[in-house]
Amino acid sequence: MLTRGRLAARTGCNIETIRYYESIGLMPAPARTATGYRNYSEEHLRRLNFIQRARSLGFSSEKIQGLLELTDSGGDHTRADVKLLTEAHIEEISQKIRDLQKIKRRLSQISSHCDGSGRSAKTCPILESLFEDGQAD
Repeated sequence: MLTRGRLAARTGCNIETIRYYESIGLMPAPARTATGYRNYSEEHLRRLNFIQRARSLGFSSEKIQGLLELTDSGGDHTRADVKLLTEAHIEEISQKIRDLQKIKRRLSQISSHCDGSGRSAKTCPILESLFEDGQAD
């Protein structure tokens, strides 16, 4: 028998996270024993490992649901469907990287104007620029 605690121990996943995944439908409800204990199967273990790996690649719960639907449908989907989902995710990540690079450039510009002296923080160009009106860069 694989209890929620044992499932958590085997996967390194928090018990509350497993409960959450069940509540949003990523993990199917486990069978129950005659005494009411949850009895997780090896398929639950495999699915939870899949979810955790997908999360580590930055997939949201909604995107993971989409990936799981590709496997849960009994073979109605092709590798092209998987490719489509993963390429869309790659583009989202690329956009996030561009956004972070833009933020980094702006912070570097702001930081270069700070001399690191012991003068009052109130006159620091970094803080002053954050109070300025206008569009964020």
